[in-house]
Amino acid sequence: MSLLESVEITTGDHPTAAVIWMHGLGADGRDFVPIVGELDLSGCPDIRFIFPHAEMIPVTINNGYVMRAWYDILGMDLVKREDEAGLRKSQQQIEQLITREIERDIPTDRIILAGFSQGCAMTLQTGLRYPKKLAGLLCLSGYLPLADSVPAERSEANSSTPVFMAHGRADTVVHIHRAEASRDYLKNLGYAVQWKDYPMQHSVCEEEIDDIGLVIKEWLTT
Repeated sequence: MSLLESVEITTGDHPTAAVIWMHGLGADGRDFVPIVGELDLSGCPDIRFIFPHAEMIPVTINNGYVMRAWYDILGMDLVKREDEAGLRKSQQQIEQLITREIERDIPTDRIILAGFSQGCAMTLQTGLRYPKKLAGLLCLSGYLPLADSVPAERSEANSSTPVFMAHGRADTVVHIHRAEASRDYLKNLGYAVQWKDYPMQHSVCEEEIDDIGLVIKEWLTT
């Protein structure tokens, strides 16, 4: 399996931490690049931000139109019928990116997984199962996929890894009740979930960007 192409940005010459940030359906790795410049990362170590491009695949809910997607969307419900094969393939690809950071001398407990929408789903799909401790899971405007398999497949190494979930109260793409159900499910499994919601749709707002900066700073400076 070949390594996914990515956009990379470093906040300094000697990164000792990394953020691997997955985009949403139909976007690409460039989608969240501008946010790096908006984050207050004062006091943080040098960070390498990696924004991978998902593969181009036909998406059922969009009449089979080929676009960048981490997995197929089979219906409006999101969780009643899931593309398990696609989810697990993308999980492996994200794990490859983590491995590359390890090879570049970034320990896993200095690696944050982040994602928006489908990218959020992939953050949870990968991070909860990853066998080594991660710094945190940054989950924006998404939900927990393959939830029924989490209790059997989750990694003890990340049982106490912090999870930040953020969502728009007016989101009509991934309705907030779906994210709230994911939050409650994770809390019932014992995960430390920090939740924030905002007066926005399926997007990112200034207040949320401020909170993301605070979370990254907390995870990488403590």
